[in-house]
Amino acid sequence: MTTLRYPPKPSPGDRVAVLSPSAGLPELFPRPYELGLERLRTEYGLEPVEYPTTRKMGATPQQRADDIHAAFADPSVKAVVSSIGGADQITVLPLLDRELIRANPKPFFGYSDNTNLLAYLWNAGIVGYHGGSVMCELGRPIAMHPLTAESLRAALFTSGPYELRPTDRFGDVNGPWEDPATFESEPASEPAGGWTWHRPDRIVEGRSWGGNIEILSWLLMADREIARDPAVHEGHVLFLETSEDMPKADDVFWILRSMGERGLLRRFPALLMGRAKAWSFEHPNDADAKARYTREQREAVLRAVDQYAPDMMVVFDVDLGHTDPQIVIPYGGTVRVDGPARRITVTY
Repeated sequence: MTTLRYPPKPSPGDRVAVLSPSAGLPELFPRPYELGLERLRTEYGLEPVEYPTTRKMGATPQQRADDIHAAFADPSVKAVVSSIGGADQITVLPLLDRELIRANPKPFFGYSDNTNLLAYLWNAGIVGYHGGSVMCELGRPIAMHPLTAESLRAALFTSGPYELRPTDRFGDVNGPWEDPATFESEPASEPAGGWTWHRPDRIVEGRSWGGNIEILSWLLMADREIARDPAVHEGHVLFLETSEDMPKADDVFWILRSMGERGLLRRFPALLMGRAKAWSFEHPNDADAKARYTREQREAVLRAVDQYAPDMMVVFDVDLGHTDPQIVIPYGGTVRVDGPARRITVTY
């Protein structure tokens, strides 16, 4: 693997590309998208630049790859931000020009299906940023969550250490974007309960790797953007999260088991596990069902860890994925997990 490097950061006033490398959902749901663009301008001082497929549903993989190339090759564009995720970005990866992207490194912000592009950048030697989509985080009704806004600002504009902190309250219940009433009040929240530590007996500092566990499983099956030699991950910090598709606990275990059989899990001395999203429109769980889903997922993770990485330190309920607030995690950047002090610091 090429040595990882942090790309240059944008400054207020710069142009940033807004792309839809997965689904062109801004075409179907313009309200959260336009709100996110406005916040990029007014709250961050950045000028969003759209591309042919940004608001286009059904764009071909080649068309989306062309937009990625155009954004990275344009010297006036200083960062690239995803509009949202999707489900088929894996089909875009073979069409990308790795040398073009490597020669024009830029901060890329995205998560969920954008785990594909983050892993691709990791293999190109470029640190990416897991989080910060336009429609979800920037387009949050009424206002961005303060922790999300602070983390995104630090990741966009600064290059030093940033200490994560647990949120007091979180939310994973969303209103329908097609209903104007969704944007008349902030999303509901509930007490968070802090992080849960497993084997916090050491300090681990290393480069990060991971992302959405469902997308990683697809990359593993396709044998794409996954290191052939698991030893390249030795000493790294693994971070994982699950999506609104809400995979069953057994599925989470089976994915981790496959990573264990590949020799991957034991390479990571620490795991940051994102807070499970335990509600979706398809599964509108009540409080008891949400607690059960979260507990079963945690048990599945620990079962795999105990079997394949018995010395791994694990921190659960870190707000790094599909819940609100969301903390941006540098993908390939330095992460320090201090078990005895119960502290997590990332370097943006």
